[in-house]
Formats: sequence, C-alpha cells, structure tokens
Amino acid sequence: MADEVRASHILVDTKEEALELKENITSLEDFARAAAEYSNCPSGAEGGDLGYFGRGMMVKPFEDAAFSLPVGVVSDPVETQFGWHLIMVTDKD
Repeated sequence: MADEVRASHILVDTKEEALELKENITSLEDFARAAAEYSNCPSGAEGGDLGYFGRGMMVKPFEDAAFSLPVGVVSDPVETQFGWHLIMVTDKD
C-alpha cells in the first residue's frame, strides 16, 4: 500500500461541472489544461498539482479517493466542504 501519492485536482462548485469536465479529459495534459482554466483552487496555476502527500494530510473524502485511484485515472466527482473535486493520481510512493 502506498505511503504517499502525488495527485492533481480540479476544484469546481457543482457536481455537474465536474462531470462535464471529466468527459473531456483523456490525458494528464488535458487535466492540467482544465485545472488551469476551471479550478477554483490556487493549484490550478500549476495544472492542479498538489505534490506528494501522505495519509491524514487531506480531508477524508479526498484522501480516500486519492489513495484508492490507480495512477493516471480521473476520479468520479468527490465532494468535500470545499466543493467538488476531480482527482488524478500521477504517482504512488
């Protein structure tokens, strides 16, 4: 089991926005471009990259999704108190 993951995310206000974005993402490049254009998180400027993080560093629904995803797969929309996230794990350590 991975101790850390490296993930990128896109944060939007609604599940509908997240679902619409997910339909158009087929690669990490698409993900980074969508994050830069649509994400409400400052990480959007970095293509959504959050860097590496371990368990207990993110809110629980986000963490659960990130640690369960295979590398390179875009999550279904994940709701947290911040809004709706699409998550893509780019590495596991």
